[in-house]
Amino acid sequence: MDKAYLRQLNDESFDFTFKYVNEELRVNRQFNMSRKLTETVETFLQRVSTNLEKVINKKNKKSKDTEKPKPILNISLNLNNDEVEKSRLCKDIFEEGNQISLKINEVTYDVLVNSPWIYALALPACMMAGFPIYPCKYDTVFTDKDRTEFSWSKSKDKQLWEHIGDGYIFNPTTNDIGYYIKLSCLPKNERLVGPAAEAISTCIVEAGPGECPFERRHHFTKTRAEGNEFRVISYNILADLYCDSDYTRQVLFPYCPPYALAIDYRKQLILKEIIGYNADIIAMQEVDRKVFKYDLEPTMSQLGYEGNLVTKGEEVAEGLAFFTFKQRFKLLRWEKIIFAEHLPKNPLFSPLWNEVQKNEQLMTRILNRSTTMQVNVVESVEHDEIIVVGNIHMYFHPDADHIRLLHGGMAIIYLEDFVKQLKEQYSTKRVSVIFCGDFNSTPDCGIYKLYTTGEVSKDCIDYQSNKEEAIQEVEFRQGLKLNSACGTPQYTNFTAGFADCLDYIYYDTDSFQISQVVPLPSHEELTENVALPSVVFPSDHVALVCDLKWS
Repeated sequence: MDKAYLRQLNDESFDFTFKYVNEELRVNRQFNMSRKLTETVETFLQRVSTNLEKVINKKNKKSKDTEKPKPILNISLNLNNDEVEKSRLCKDIFEEGNQISLKINEVTYDVLVNSPWIYALALPACMMAGFPIYPCKYDTVFTDKDRTEFSWSKSKDKQLWEHIGDGYIFNPTTNDIGYYIKLSCLPKNERLVGPAAEAISTCIVEAGPGECPFERRHHFTKTRAEGNEFRVISYNILADLYCDSDYTRQVLFPYCPPYALAIDYRKQLILKEIIGYNADIIAMQEVDRKVFKYDLEPTMSQLGYEGNLVTKGEEVAEGLAFFTFKQRFKLLRWEKIIFAEHLPKNPLFSPLWNEVQKNEQLMTRILNRSTTMQVNVVESVEHDEIIVVGNIHMYFHPDADHIRLLHGGMAIIYLEDFVKQLKEQYSTKRVSVIFCGDFNSTPDCGIYKLYTTGEVSKDCIDYQSNKEEAIQEVEFRQGLKLNSACGTPQYTNFTAGFADCLDYIYYDTDSFQISQVVPLPSHEELTENVALPSVVFPSDHVALVCDLKWS
C-alpha cells in the first residue's frame, strides 16, 4: 500500500503529502497541502480532487488527443476500513493511532499521522579529509535522531555510488579525496518510519591543511578523565558574525586566506578540535546561533553531550554555549544574566547602581552594553558534587577597563550569592564554582586581582580607564577562593595587531586541584602563518584545556 503523510504541527492546521502515479493519465507527482483541522472531510477531499484535476487537465491540454474524455476521480477517506462521513471534521479523524486510508480511484494510501518527516537535508559546502562531515541542514519533525538511519556514499560522477559509512557523523579519509558525497537518511521514531531523503554534496572532498597544532595538543587528551578528575574547556571560537565582512578580511585578518575565514571551513576545524579534547565541561564564547543550531548542538548531542546557548543581550545573533558530557554530569539548570537589566533592578547590585548613577555618561554606556553571563548548574553522576559553571564574554573596547571591572564585580557577586542559595537547596552535596570565559582583561587588571585575592580597592586604576566615565567610590570584595587553572600564559589571543592573555578558567581552590593543563601552542606555532586565525587555527583565540580533580 502506498503511503500518505500527515503532520499536525499545531492545534489549527495540518500538512498533508502524497505521491500520485498514474501512467494512463500521465501523472507522476508529489502533492503537498496545508489545511485547517476544523474543515470537514468533504472540504479536504474536494481540495485533493481539485489539486489532482489541475495537474491532469494541464497534461490533457498538452496532449494531441483532444477528444479524450475527462477522467473521473473517485476519492474517499476510510477510518478502520469504514468510509468516513463527509460531514465530520478532520480533527476528529486525523489522530495518532487511527487506522486511516485515502483512496483515489484504484490507489489506496495508508495515511500515517505524525510520522517522521525531513523538511531539509543538506551537506556542507566545504569537506576535507580528516575532518568530520555531518548534515549542515537537518530539519525534521516527529523524528528520533538516535533511531534514524544515516548512510554515506561516494561517487566520482554522481551516478555510481559506493557505500562508505553509517551514522550521523562521517569522517572522510584520504581515500575519499576527489569524490562527491551522498547522505541517505531514513527518519524513524518509536512508532513509525517516514519517507527517505537524501542530499548530494555540491563539492568534492578535498585534502586538509595538514597537521593542525591542536592535533598535537590532542596527545594529552587521548583518553577521558575519570574517577575524581574531569576535563574543562574554555574557548572563544570567533563568531562568523564578525568574520563575514570585507573589513575583517582586509583589515583585521588580512593575513588569513578568505576561504580559511569562511565558517564552512572553520567549523570543521573547531569541531575536530573540541571533539579531540574529550572534555566533560565545555564553555564557549562567540558562538553564532546558526552554528550552535546546525553544527554544535546536533553533533555534540550525538557524542553524548547536552548543552544550551544564550545570546548576548536580546538582539545579537551570537553568544555563550555550554556543553556537558552526560556520562559524567547532569545539567540541572541554566540561567542568562544580562548585566544591563540586572544592574538597576537586582538588590544585589543596589550599592553599585547608586554609584553608577552619579555619572550619567557611565550609566548610559553600561546600560547600552549587551554583556551577558551564562550560569550552568551541573551535578556529578558519580559523586555528591554540584558545580556552578559561569561562562562570560566581556566587553572588548580598549578604554573600557572600568566597564569590565564593574561587570566582573557583578558577575562574582551574583555567582557567590547563587552558590549560597544552592548550598541551602542541596545541603547534602558540596557546591563549587568554575568560571570560564573571554574576560578581555589581562592579568594586571582588576578582575584578575578581584578573583584571585578576593578584593579590589576603590583606587584601582581600572576605574580611570576613561576619565569622563571614571567612578570613585566602588570597591569589590568576594569570598570565593579562586585561581586561574591555566595560570597566566603569555597569549590566549594572538592577532597581528594584539596578543595577550585574555581567557581564563577560574576554579574553586577549596574544592579542586589541578591535575593537568594541556600545553598551549608555542610562539613558533602561533606565528607560522603570521597570526591567528589561519588555515590551521580556526579562531583568533586558543582553547584553554585543563583537568581538575576534587580535593
